[in-house]
Amino acid sequence: MRLVFAGTPVTAVPSLDLLLQSDRHEVAAVVTRPDRPAGRGRTLTPSPVKQRATDAGIEVLTPERAADHDFLDRLHVIAPDCCPVVAYGALLKPDTLAVPPRGWVNLHFSLLPQWRGAAPVQHALLAGDDVTGASTFLIEEGLDTGPVFGMFTTTIGSRETTGDLLGRLAVDGAGLLLATLDGIEDGTVSAQPQATDGVSYAPKLSVDDARVDWSAPALRIDRLVRACTPDPGAWTTFRDRRVKLGPVQPLDDDAGLAPDAEPGTIVVTGADAVVVATGSTWVRLDDVRPEGKPVMPAAAWLRGVRLTSGDAFK
Repeated sequence: MRLVFAGTPVTAVPSLDLLLQSDRHEVAAVVTRPDRPAGRGRTLTPSPVKQRATDAGIEVLTPERAADHDFLDRLHVIAPDCCPVVAYGALLKPDTLAVPPRGWVNLHFSLLPQWRGAAPVQHALLAGDDVTGASTFLIEEGLDTGPVFGMFTTTIGSRETTGDLLGRLAVDGAGLLLATLDGIEDGTVSAQPQATDGVSYAPKLSVDDARVDWSAPALRIDRLVRACTPDPGAWTTFRDRRVKLGPVQPLDDDAGLAPDAEPGTIVVTGADAVVVATGSTWVRLDDVRPEGKPVMPAAAWLRGVRLTSGDAFK
């Protein structure tokens, strides 16, 4: 089939790569979000998908909105049979959806109808799900409501972060997307309506959502930090300045630390480990990133700030 691929972040690149390698499909063009400022210099930077498409010599379309007339005109000229989508990042309106005769086929990183929305992996970790996966479905106007072509499942590792899990799902999902497109071309797969029960939603997590509440149970804090790693990054404050946190490790109740310590209390153990009191047990810190400084081991950071009585995370 003649394809126009739509995607933006690095998680979409494995799918684009696999489609470029396919001898059954032709990627005629790529649609991605416009260049955005990035880094300390706020330099305009192309998306990972645009970089990969440019390297491959493929036409790149970067409309501000997928309903822009110039974009639609060009899409009609390219005349794709089908448009695979992976984390494109913009809503598709009816005029856009109507262009390819075989529709827009989305790879979504959840087991639909669970975790519809922009941040399915983050919410799976927040909820403590044991199993997740990916689904391919035909895009319609509703939010991830279209009929499903196929899916696969995978177990979530006990220490996996969003970055870890997305990396796995992006690679395995690329195979699912290619198999779906092959099946559409062959007529061997058909989209089936999603179940009406078990629907849940996964809105994007904000920076405010990523702030650690030390009065919460250790398990909840662990899930939050892993869900927010690497983006938007879990954080707390110390002496009124932000400190970003890498994944934490909940400790056993019998860890030998004071069970009634105020949440947020920071202690250095004999093993030079930095532990913090929560609403239940304690958690051990790994890496931290103080405001304006690079990532460093928690013990090194604490030696630099010289902990005094009354110091705590807020």
